[in-house]
Amino acid sequence: QVQLVESGGGLVQAGGSLRLSCATSGNIFSINGMGWYRQAPGKQRELVAAITSGGSTNYADSVKGRSTISRDNAKNTVYLQMNSLKPEDTAVYYCNADIRNPWGYLYDYWGQGTQVTVSS
Repeated sequence: QVQLVESGGGLVQAGGSLRLSCATSGNIFSINGMGWYRQAPGKQRELVAAITSGGSTNYADSVKGRSTISRDNAKNTVYLQMNSLKPEDTAVYYCNADIRNPWGYLYDYWGQGTQVTVSS
């Protein structure tokens, strides 16, 4: 079994910063891509940022220049540093990871989500 546990969400004023963390645990042999998605009320879930096992990154245009995704492969953890937050960043943020188990099977996993609320 594999678990993804997010932390770091909360309420912040516009212009503020938050750092989200997602720690993975369980039967993990290796982790390929990791990413952060968000879903605002009444909207579809969307990609915020992603990072490959080699460290290549890509960002949604809406957060580019304001957010940085990073990962600590030794800790099997991915981070999302968000700066200059805007009210439109308000959403539930989900961690995602493609994880290969010790038996060689690759699965896509999601965290339970962490709420980010940005007040104006």
